Amino acid sequence: MAAAQAAHWQWENAAAGSVAGFTTVTFSHPLDVVRTRFQVNDGQNPHLPSYKNTRQALFTIARSEGLRGLYGGFYPAVLGSTISWGLYFFFYSKAKQRYLKNRDELTPGLHLASAAEAGGLVCFLTNPIWLVKTRLQLQTPQHLTQPYSGFHDALKTVVKDEGWKALYKGLAPGLILQVSHGAIQFTAYEELRKFLVNSRFEQSVLISNSADLLTTIDYATLGASSKLAAILVTYPFQVIRSRLQQRPGIDGIPRYVDSWHVVKKTAKLEGVRGFYKGITANLLKNLPSASLTFVVYENILNMLTLPRAD
Repeated sequence: MAAAQAAHWQWENAAAGSVAGFTTVTFSHPLDVVRTRFQVNDGQNPHLPSYKNTRQALFTIARSEGLRGLYGGFYPAVLGSTISWGLYFFFYSKAKQRYLKNRDELTPGLHLASAAEAGGLVCFLTNPIWLVKTRLQLQTPQHLTQPYSGFHDALKTVVKDEGWKALYKGLAPGLILQVSHGAIQFTAYEELRKFLVNSRFEQSVLISNSADLLTTIDYATLGASSKLAAILVTYPFQVIRSRLQQRPGIDGIPRYVDSWHVVKKTAKLEGVRGFYKGITANLLKNLPSASLTFVVYENILNMLTLPRAD
């Protein structure tokens, strides 16, 4: 009976995560496009447009490329985000259930292990989707190569022209990013949440359900705070991954060979600032998104009156 309830709880977490991911990516995608274009612009590629700041980039893309430019790669972004959040919450809750055996509660280390495990699995399963998203977002009128007509055309063309291994470009920094980012974010979220619940519980011992102790504003603040901590630590890996996932030029030669090549070239030409290009757009996109994601996630669980695996 307990096993059946645990499995039910895991699938409900996957559903809650998927809905949350779909909701947030719909509103934040233009900022994702801007972030990606800033990340890959090393000043050495004449076919990539340059922008002064996030606001100017949004207006320039809207004026020269329209909604098609602002929502380039939208389908794989929605697909990837929905699948990623769903799988992440599923694997994360499954890991927590496993670690909870013979324990009353999880330690910070076990929260970290659960998040890291979930992040690694999600990254491996979704890397091809993110590679296609990055390439579609970078398609501009200045590109000389034949543009991809859409998600499926991009997948077929990548495999045809570069081989199936190309679908996993950026996997190494992606794994480090996904595992460390998710681990930092979820550990911070869980520990901050636990602190709030304990402090509120001391003030209101008559409330037995921890969900009743926290408000929507609490969930939004917790989501944004934990996301900020994760972004500041892991952002350079996003830049490395985006640069590796760029489409090769008409000569078929990629701009970067591997992660170490990206690190050396970026450090030499751009310094530390090069590893944080696009972070403003990233913060504008992800802090509100993280708040909304956890508000949706927690409230869906509350509506279903499901217990959390704390």
